[in-house]
Amino acid sequence: MTLAEYFKDHPRAALAFSGGVDSAYLLWAGKHYGCDLTAYYVHTAFQPEFEFRDARLLSQEVGVPMVVVEADILSVPLAAANGPDRCYHCKTALFTRLWEAARQDGHTLLLDGTNASDNAGDRPGMRALRELAVESPLRLCGLTKADVRAASKEAGLFTWDKPAYACLATRVPTGQAITQEDLERVERAEDALFTLGFTDFRVRLLSDAARIQLPENQWEKGASKRREILAALKPWFSAVTLDLEPR
Repeated sequence: MTLAEYFKDHPRAALAFSGGVDSAYLLWAGKHYGCDLTAYYVHTAFQPEFEFRDARLLSQEVGVPMVVVEADILSVPLAAANGPDRCYHCKTALFTRLWEAARQDGHTLLLDGTNASDNAGDRPGMRALRELAVESPLRLCGLTKADVRAASKEAGLFTWDKPAYACLATRVPTGQAITQEDLERVERAEDALFTLGFTDFRVRLLSDAARIQLPENQWEKGASKRREILAALKPWFSAVTLDLEPR
């Protein structure tokens, strides 16, 4: 099955839209193939502000309306507790909320951007998608992440080479309860590193310290900007460390 065939068979749908590579291409493809599509962006403490900006910009460029759905994810006890199945409980809560919003607008089909490269075996959140009957056209059509990037570039989408970005909750060690304060300081730290010219990195909590993971080809830059990194991050953390395992 191709995406053209999928959208011919499903002419109206709601899309869980994050502003990332996969859902961005699915947004474009739905519009391109004539689907009456509405994008739903779920706004939570786990999503950084730049993802919201990207989602809003792309929906405007493609010409698909975007509905912002607010969700207090930290009020979901099993998501905030950050156990090994956090992602399952988070996805269940968020997609339940998305379904509510989509059904209020008359939708009977909810899509997400899971692609054929995503391994269901190591993604507990995908179990929630199955339980809530969320369809993943990219996965159903056999499109991998590489396929999506190539097609996005051909379509002229600015997201085609956007680095993969897991939600802010992944920066907190499993088993450590997630707080608004920790999410905010991690987001500020990552914004600061973006400003210093770093890409495709992570700032992870290590107790009260920051553990920076850089791609190996940015280690030299990290060493040369050591003072700037410390000045930017030290106000929010008791210590700032560089992980010797490359990102």
